[in-house]
Amino acid sequence: MSRVYVISDHHFGHQKIIDFESRPFVTAEEMDQYMINQWNAVVNKEDRVFHLGDFSFYNKEKTKAIVERLNGEKFLIMGNHDRGRSKKWWLDAGFDEVSEYPIIYESFYFLSHEPIYMNKHMPYVNIHGHIHNQKYEGQHYFNVSVEHWDYKPVSFEEIRNSLVANEEQ
Repeated sequence: MSRVYVISDHHFGHQKIIDFESRPFVTAEEMDQYMINQWNAVVNKEDRVFHLGDFSFYNKEKTKAIVERLNGEKFLIMGNHDRGRSKKWWLDAGFDEVSEYPIIYESFYFLSHEPIYMNKHMPYVNIHGHIHNQKYEGQHYFNVSVEHWDYKPVSFEEIRNSLVANEEQ
């Protein structure tokens, strides 16, 4: 049975993100290899992964080489660092699907790169990235930036279960 995962903000090839976000790597190459290994440790070939943006700083050839090494069907929701390239560029780089805008998943979850404003009366949850090590408070937000998850995609089942547990408190 296939599973669904969500993750964001890999920044493959981005040397400066190591310092910006205090990532525990010396080089971008070391970081890239670790992140690929972490992805493939949890994602199987038949699984689906929603990547919520800021995937790669490499050119198309190097980005495609990384995408090809990652297990699963890959759906990119473009982030601020991805939008300088066209939707076609990302499809050519190996993503199975690409959206320039947030999407609604299972009629309840907003999948976006940047957090979307949600007031306490809205019955939805925003699964997002962009803010890296920061976290928004409240039950309406779930940050899937790699820094929070040891660079592993988070199963949608785990996200749903953690939200249900929070609601029961």
